[in-house]
Amino acid sequence: TTSGTGSETTSVAIFDLTSMNAKTGFSGRPMRPTLAIVDPLNTLSMPKNVAIYSGLDVLCHAMESFTNIPYYERSPLPVNPADRPPHQGSNPISDIWAVEALKLMNKYFYRSIDVIEDVEAASQMSFAALLGGIGFGNAGVHMCHAISYAISGSVREYCPPGYSKDHPIIPHGLSVVMTAPAVFNEVGYVAPDRCIHLAGLLGANTNNIKSEDAGRCLADHLRKLMDRVGVPDGLSALNFSPDDIPKLVKKTMPQERLTKLSPNTVTPSLLESIILKSMTVYN
Repeated sequence: TTSGTGSETTSVAIFDLTSMNAKTGFSGRPMRPTLAIVDPLNTLSMPKNVAIYSGLDVLCHAMESFTNIPYYERSPLPVNPADRPPHQGSNPISDIWAVEALKLMNKYFYRSIDVIEDVEAASQMSFAALLGGIGFGNAGVHMCHAISYAISGSVREYCPPGYSKDHPIIPHGLSVVMTAPAVFNEVGYVAPDRCIHLAGLLGANTNNIKSEDAGRCLADHLRKLMDRVGVPDGLSALNFSPDDIPKLVKKTMPQERLTKLSPNTVTPSLLESIILKSMTVYN
């Protein structure tokens, strides 16, 4: 099995609607597990790319939940808190889980993929996935995940090493992280302090970083991380082109469960810009 999704802690289920080439999710409190057994020894059989993309899902869960709109701006705001949606926006409790997940990610991610048999690293990445799951299971996620559904649902012929060749697939963690530099460059304009904090948690030198450079600082560090673990160079490497942007935007806009948690107002023009900038990552 893999670690990354944090599904053992959340109220979310994901499914593919193959008749529409669509991937989406739904959420409800009755689906939240009461008990979970997390055994990191089960992750030691993961191929390297599966470990990489699982870890990148942890990364984006924590970063997105930490930068969601704050819980007091989340709508609707019913009188009875029990009637609130399961994903409530960033809050002091979910922030704790996100920060701790990223600390573990920074310390153990590279170890967990460089030596798959490293039991300590695998254990800590499983723990990071669990912590990230508790965090985003409470706060939710935003643009990286919303766009990822459109990316994965529109796959053509791509199939990465380490995965079954019987059908095309863009693994979830890969589809999520592919837009992360462009997304967090935008988030930096509206949540600069949080982006600087995230960059520092991931090991970037944030001394003297100005607010106006927060998004760029975090985006640049994400590119270095992605390059270090061999993430392909953008959506173009996954067989997408600028001609696909209208379709990807159209498939992303209905994901309001996610987009309404974004600190940026999500519009078609914003999505077009993010997806275009994500056609390549390293140039």
